[in-house]
Amino acid sequence: MFFEPRKDNHGLPYNPFKACVVPRPIGWITTLSHAGLVNLAPFSISNQLAYDPPFVFFSGSGAIDGEGSEPRRKDSVVNAEDTGEFVYNMATYELRNEVNLSSKHVPPDVDELEMCGLTPASCNLVKCPRVLESPINLECKHHSTLTLPSNSPKGVHHVVIGEVVGIHINEEALTEGKVDWVKIQPLARMGYMDYTHITKVFTMAGPKGEEFRPGQIGEHKDSKHWNRVEEEWDKFKNGK
Repeated sequence: MFFEPRKDNHGLPYNPFKACVVPRPIGWITTLSHAGLVNLAPFSISNQLAYDPPFVFFSGSGAIDGEGSEPRRKDSVVNAEDTGEFVYNMATYELRNEVNLSSKHVPPDVDELEMCGLTPASCNLVKCPRVLESPINLECKHHSTLTLPSNSPKGVHHVVIGEVVGIHINEEALTEGKVDWVKIQPLARMGYMDYTHITKVFTMAGPKGEEFRPGQIGEHKDSKHWNRVEEEWDKFKNGK
């Protein structure tokens, strides 16, 4: 099938686009308003942008209240821009219910951490709190906000970009000095109402000369594609 998103002519019960870019990490964002109010919200359009220095982003959709009015920004966007800070907390399978509850639309004066039974923890370089129960927290300084148009005449997308200036990693999330994704099981959004979490990983070295071997975990040698991959590697190695 083929369809054009602006024409919305896919002919399916649900728009499949979000299901085509998966899995999407969930940015669980804490911010602090100028009045000192804590906000916590999950964003399924979020990710790492760069690593030296590290940048992350989250994207929040806003609505336009009326004719000629400015787009209404989500509290997380407003707070990040106004204070210049936010924290990107890792959402995990263990915290899935809290992540889901924190997506509830509530008045700005409601503390979502308290509402979800979560523990606020102090940060080192920013004033807004991090989620103590989350195994990894990224302290961020607001860099810029990119505004993207929406197909809806009353919508707009705000892409908030932040530089990661401090990183907290729970010692229990480490195995032999490396972040253990299977242990912490990061939560990710799929399409529709579906989610996933990491329960399995594999290692594959990049093509760096003779040291490269496609699919370096024994499990991959049981794959029906293994022989073909080995053949292609032999051709590459022999210059054919």
